[in-house]
Amino acid sequence: MLANYIDGRFVPASGAAAIPVLNPARGTVIAEIPDSSRGVVDEAIGAARRAQAGWGAHTNGERAAYLKRIAAKLRDNHEALARTLSEEVGKLLDLARAEVSTTANFIDYMAEWALRIEGEIVPSDRRGETILMLRKPMGVIGGILPWNFPFFLIARKMAPALLTGNTIVIKPSEETPGNADFFARLLDECDLPPGVFNIVHGTGKTVGEAISSHKGIDMVSFTGSVPTGIEIMKQAAANVTKVNLELGGKAPAIVMDDADLDIAIPAIRISRILNNGQVCNCAERVYVQRGIADEFTDRFVAAMEQLSFGDPLGNAAVDMGPLIHEKAAKRVAGMVEAAMAEGATLLTGGAHREVGGGHYFEPTVLTGCAQSSDMIQKEIFGPVLPIHVVDDLDEAIAKSNDSDFGLTSSIYTKSLSNILKATADLNFGETYVNRENMEAMQGFHAGMRKSGIGGADGKHGLLEYTQTQMVYLQN
Repeated sequence: MLANYIDGRFVPASGAAAIPVLNPARGTVIAEIPDSSRGVVDEAIGAARRAQAGWGAHTNGERAAYLKRIAAKLRDNHEALARTLSEEVGKLLDLARAEVSTTANFIDYMAEWALRIEGEIVPSDRRGETILMLRKPMGVIGGILPWNFPFFLIARKMAPALLTGNTIVIKPSEETPGNADFFARLLDECDLPPGVFNIVHGTGKTVGEAISSHKGIDMVSFTGSVPTGIEIMKQAAANVTKVNLELGGKAPAIVMDDADLDIAIPAIRISRILNNGQVCNCAERVYVQRGIADEFTDRFVAAMEQLSFGDPLGNAAVDMGPLIHEKAAKRVAGMVEAAMAEGATLLTGGAHREVGGGHYFEPTVLTGCAQSSDMIQKEIFGPVLPIHVVDDLDEAIAKSNDSDFGLTSSIYTKSLSNILKATADLNFGETYVNRENMEAMQGFHAGMRKSGIGGADGKHGLLEYTQTQMVYLQN
């Protein structure tokens, strides 16, 4: 059974129920984790609290040096980490390798902000007074992680938190805890002061709730579903704890008559199969202008029909791996069946396949889904794409904005006028023009509406982990 990492030590579980961890491609048990108690969470948060003052007393440059040491350790263990990710998430090995590389690069990127975090001097209306705005750490951060990009999300929460003088307690997903254990073992070799970084394994109902409701937590950073995000907000409210939430998405892709389909089709296809369709910011619905709708649809269906799926660590090269578990595959199948019962037309795919113990879903394309249907309004989180025909850009924008979500969006067009109108009128945290939906670490990954509160990455993501103190200095 994997141990928790608390106060610089690996702490074996004592008396906790064991949670099995499955390889999603084979259905075999690859590890077990403890469903840790609230007492264990108390211990981890206590360790983080004791460590915070000393950690906060370090200079930014000193903290950055630790981050760079951790990033170097990740690169030294690149292939083993990637295989761990592929085995427990079911993602393609090349994507797992990219995730490990991006994680190390992100930690280094955040370390480079050490001498760039600035306060402000504010003009005073009193003679002889100087007003300063200082940036200070929040204190102890609770990080609750998803299973789809679990390794990168450790760094996305840890690196800005640690650089700005916070300590952190991480709860990995119970579906994919092995990569977090590997991370902790590498970090343990970097001589980070005890208590600065802690990991507690368990379920959302036990460990997740204990973190988000704990009075010793100063900010909860969560990535995951809207229902869970709402529960975290409720739990944090009792202590008026700050929350940072990246929740679901239902990204529209608008394809105009003048679009270059040699760009649009591959970009939208990768959105539907990246990480086996389990990415919150990738295109989940297409609004294609009528003049090009038939050609786009025919070519997109043909592109989806060329895809293969199977065990990412098997002998044969594949384009997609399995969904995370049987429940996920059945949920996607249920959404497709409901859409067809409501009158949608299935153009390709549509079947849940169980192969070698893994649960796969065929690359699927639908047309004729009503704007009000679950297929258009709810997150699919599988390799399924509904195509909806529109007459003009105004209709496409109106239907794109008709959503509870507001994370990402995209448009494919050669018209500067279309681009300017879309970027002005689309109500999404990100808009991609003539390219796939994938954010840059120097940007600010944030959503509108039910897609979240706050954001991550870049300068603004870093500052999420700080609070301000105003100093009124009268001479």
